[in-house]
Amino acid sequence: MALRPRPLRLGLTGGIGSGKSTVGGMLAALGAALIDADQLAREVTGPQGAAMQAIRATFGAEYVDANGALDRARMRRLVFSLPQERARLEGIVHPLVMSHSDLLARQAADQGAALIVFDIPLLAESGRWARRLDAVLVVDCCAETQIARVLRRSGLARDVVQAIIAAQASRSARRAVADVVIANDADGMQALQARVRQMATLFGL
Repeated sequence: MALRPRPLRLGLTGGIGSGKSTVGGMLAALGAALIDADQLAREVTGPQGAAMQAIRATFGAEYVDANGALDRARMRRLVFSLPQERARLEGIVHPLVMSHSDLLARQAADQGAALIVFDIPLLAESGRWARRLDAVLVVDCCAETQIARVLRRSGLARDVVQAIIAAQASRSARRAVADVVIANDADGMQALQARVRQMATLFGL
């Protein structure tokens, strides 16, 4: 009996407003298995989520809302002002996200996926993912494009969006970990789809 080849494991990342999630959706439409690390993080920090007991013990009950979930607005203010607190939060959440990601990846492989895409917002910031991935795809655009997109879709103030961008890895740091870069500034969805299709052929889709 021939062994099924191991699926390629592709890390997908980009700054807020880069279009990373859009590219992930396009890859999924082309047949990739998509694992959204951000969604897993929301699940483990949701009501009675797997991270919540440790978050309460580490940061205090004021960081847990009435439903037993992470108070995201309060925590956002804390971690943006104190990087060491961000590291403590990531030390709780990231191992849980990775464990769940590994389980989903095994399930996708068992179901015959040829490409597994890990959508990881903080891939460049974290040294935890490299050994789990075969290649990294970065979706890249300029800061002004990021700001404009986030302002259109959210109720955040411009200075808050700028603070989020400043707290993330720089464009150069993300590009430094990339095997493939997709530019996504202002030339439209059709052009982005064409780039994604062209890139997908490199990964067997």
